[in-house]
Amino acid sequence: MARKTNVVRLTQNETQTSERKPTTAQRAWLIAGLEQAGGKLPLFDFQGQRINERTIKSCIDQGWAEPWFHNPIKPDWLVCKLTEPGRDAVR
Repeated sequence: MARKTNVVRLTQNETQTSERKPTTAQRAWLIAGLEQAGGKLPLFDFQGQRINERTIKSCIDQGWAEPWFHNPIKPDWLVCKLTEPGRDAVR
């Protein structure tokens, strides 16, 4: 008798990211972009602390955010904007 498992086999066109939900930190950052012009995501949180780079990069990896432009004054800062999948993830 075959064992039942909860493993889901993905086809080549499917990804696990479509089923993933943002963490609390990711969600807070993404929500901040909902009301901004062009979906601009903040570099700093409401307490003035810089947004964790891991949070930003993981949102980019998930397709919820994308780099907007290169900042020549602070090249290590990722200036990003919200994507449609990012909007959907926090609605």
